This record gives sequence, C-alpha cells and structure tokens, in this order.
Amino acid sequence: MKKRNSRTLTRQQRAELAALAALPDREIDTSDIPEILDWSGARRGALYRPVKQQITLRLDADVVAWFKANVQGGRGYQTEINRVLREHAKTASSRPQG
Repeated sequence: MKKRNSRTLTRQQRAELAALAALPDREIDTSDIPEILDWSGARRGALYRPVKQQITLRLDADVVAWFKANVQGGRGYQTEINRVLREHAKTASSRPQG
C-alpha cells in the first residue's frame, strides 16, 4: 500500500477548497470567528522575513546616536536606518532621471 504524503490533498479536499475559493466574500459565514479589535499584542513581521545581507557600513557617530536616541528603547535602530534607506530608495526611484 502506498503511503500518502500528509501534504497531498485528496480529490475531495481539492474540490472543497475550489468551491470555497469560488465563494464571494459576502457569502462566507464568519460569525463563529470573533473580530479582533485590540492589536496591541500583535507582532510585526512575525511571518515575513526579508532576505538580509550583512555588510560593514561606516556611519557618522552623531547619525548613529540620533537613531539610537529616537527609536523606542534604543532598540531596533538598525531596522529604522534600513526603513529610512528603503524609503529614500523608493522615492529616488520614482523621480525622473535627468
């Protein structure tokens, strides 16, 4: 007897999923799922992890000090530097080259 991989769906399961996917959102009954109104305990980026590249980057001490001082608790300043650089790159990419 062939052992079925737990990730392989049966024909019936695929048909059920297709039927659910075809339903418009307004016809899906979500009454048994409570709406979450308090997101204070949510964690950002828990499921998505972008590919990071480790580099050595020399920044002026006052710039690093500013980021450390202006990020809550002094933690995550590198993430904030990354966010600022990403925003700059996005803005610069949308400007006409000339």
